[in-house]
Amino acid sequence: METPLIELHQAAGAKLATYHGCVLPGTFSTFEDEYRAARESLAIFDTNWHAIINLAGPDRLRYLNAIVSNDIKNLKEGSGSLALLLNPQGRILAELEIYALKDRLLTLSHASLRQRTVETVDKYIIMDDVTLDDATDKLGTLAIEGPQAARTIEKAYGFNLDEMPDLAIRSVHIDSMPCEIIRRSHYGYVGMEVVAPQRSLKQIWENLLELVRQRGGLPIGMQTLESLRLEAGIPFYPADFNDTVIPHEAAVETTHISFTKGCYTGQEIVERVRSRGQVNRRRVRLKFSTSEPPPPGTRLSVDGKELGLVTSSAFSPKENTAIGMGYSRREHDTPGSVLDSDNGTAEVIA
Repeated sequence: METPLIELHQAAGAKLATYHGCVLPGTFSTFEDEYRAARESLAIFDTNWHAIINLAGPDRLRYLNAIVSNDIKNLKEGSGSLALLLNPQGRILAELEIYALKDRLLTLSHASLRQRTVETVDKYIIMDDVTLDDATDKLGTLAIEGPQAARTIEKAYGFNLDEMPDLAIRSVHIDSMPCEIIRRSHYGYVGMEVVAPQRSLKQIWENLLELVRQRGGLPIGMQTLESLRLEAGIPFYPADFNDTVIPHEAAVETTHISFTKGCYTGQEIVERVRSRGQVNRRRVRLKFSTSEPPPPGTRLSVDGKELGLVTSSAFSPKENTAIGMGYSRREHDTPGSVLDSDNGTAEVIA
């Protein structure tokens, strides 16, 4: 899927690349300049890796609550929640960001699994008064984040991000163009993600880009964003967790799972793992011995015995070496454990 902002990025000289089936900017300028702007001022970046689903109708909360892993039945207007779609074996079919608006639930997932996600959410709508709309081709997204983001946005538009809880959503206008804003962090700072009709997304990008540049910020590409989010320890779906793992292996059980709600697909496995208290492998953060990031799929081992693999990696200026995420068996998943990789070692970090 190509970002709807692709023409603007090409005109700006951005280098495009494919990330999990989505064509997005890899870099706009240099990694060093983009990283510095994101860390010291603010950055704007293209987040059009989303599949976007709207659920309307009076039964929408009750229905979606019955099929996802988190408890959203009492989700209030203006708030959001993370959740998972699981198969009967407890494996992760999709990550969902669910936001409650006055007339609908706005649900974000990943475009690379758009068809499967839409079909899974849709197939249980039988007797419920729910209408599903796959809005991926009609809506688009972008984000602003950084240490100066909240102050800049409030001064320009009056949106006080500091007073919004994480995953809060508001219907607003940006320069007379209607959209939704979400308080959402992609790399550890206060951030704002914008969801808007594609017909106005280009103008919103250009207006916000000008604002960002006025404050000393820059547009950043996925290369820089990968480094920043790995430094912040934020996993990305489907790179770091997907249908090869269950929630406890992915280490998302505290953010995406409710252990007190009613039944949903995969709950039996989730509860069995919770009661057992451990899994045989676990997602971990990694610090590599070389500055060259090992590619996803790189094997991790100890004494020649394969224990896991790398799921994502990037060079970290903060650590002055490559960092990443991956999976390791539980006997080697504690901080300080050192694993062998194809081109050096990987230390498990907290």
